[in-house]
Amino acid sequence: MSDLAAYAAHSEKTRGRRHFEPVPSGRSDFERDRDRIIHSTAFRRLEYKTQVFVNHEGDLFRTRLTHSLEVAQIGRTIARNLQLNEVLVEAIALAHDLGHTPFGHAGQDELNACMKDHGGFEHNLQSLRVVDLLEERYADFDGLNLCFETREGILKHCSVPNASALGEVGERFLQNRRPSLEAQVANLADEIAYNNHDVDDGLRSGLITLEQLSGVSLFSRHLAMAREHHPQLEGRRLIHETVRRMINTLVLDLVAQSASNIQAAMPGSLDDVRKTDPLIAFSPPVAAEQRALKHFLRQHLYRHYLVERMSLKTRRIVRELFVAFFEQPSLLAPQYQIKAKEDKARTIADYIAGMTDRYAYREYRRLFSIEEM
Repeated sequence: MSDLAAYAAHSEKTRGRRHFEPVPSGRSDFERDRDRIIHSTAFRRLEYKTQVFVNHEGDLFRTRLTHSLEVAQIGRTIARNLQLNEVLVEAIALAHDLGHTPFGHAGQDELNACMKDHGGFEHNLQSLRVVDLLEERYADFDGLNLCFETREGILKHCSVPNASALGEVGERFLQNRRPSLEAQVANLADEIAYNNHDVDDGLRSGLITLEQLSGVSLFSRHLAMAREHHPQLEGRRLIHETVRRMINTLVLDLVAQSASNIQAAMPGSLDDVRKTDPLIAFSPPVAAEQRALKHFLRQHLYRHYLVERMSLKTRRIVRELFVAFFEQPSLLAPQYQIKAKEDKARTIADYIAGMTDRYAYREYRRLFSIEEM
């Protein structure tokens, strides 16, 4: 892609795959990565994994699949404006939640608690595990055999012990180096998407109100703009008009501030990017507004008593499934029983993390409900 900046990630300069494959014909290496992610089993499962609201609570709420698509769309827009590799951003965005458990953050937190004495659990690291090992599609290797740059972008956070065990992809956490600008873009596109779309879903559910959000500057000033331009607008259209304006403001601010940061740092290559401080960022005023919005959502949506009640139920499902399988591995499907002989706890974590919301419910009923004999 000749229109890319010198500091962008160029597919022809990839650091390669874990298992050698010839360069594909008719598409770039990063396009191959994106296509493999879309065709993966883990990607299809995202349709039935929750974002904030559990899958059965409504058909119109975001799922991990729709969220990932929205992150990819936002990320590509940002990348295009900064002359970065759109396809790599898209691949990272589509893969970033592949390792997420059922039941959102409640499921992740409970599985991490269950794995406390067995290395812990973190969905970000699990996403890398999915593409490196758990997908079973190809004759010559486990996983999807993605390019280094895609894998690096998927691994946003990592503890030092885990990084030490990951080889090349974990080195930057030990050396205090940055990932590509494409990875940085995907990370902040994720933040833009989930904050604004959780506002939308929260209002749709009735758990938060326009009156409550009037105290959040990022929302209130865009609501005022929407009302000024469309005085008669009400209901869902008013909310959509407000949210789309918020997203547009955040994207434009991120592009402008990041372009300024890049110009000041003057990286001449991707290697220069890795040696600098993070360059993809919001301006200080907008970053403060983003933090205020996140704080509001944490206090008024994620900790809403109805969300807490559902979280209590779903954490119990994850915990009791883990305990049952750990105490009696013969309850696992045969292919997992074989793997459990090598690492019982991690195999069970892989199995549970791969479940959709409704499959986890079904497994729970199969094991513990006398009606499901």
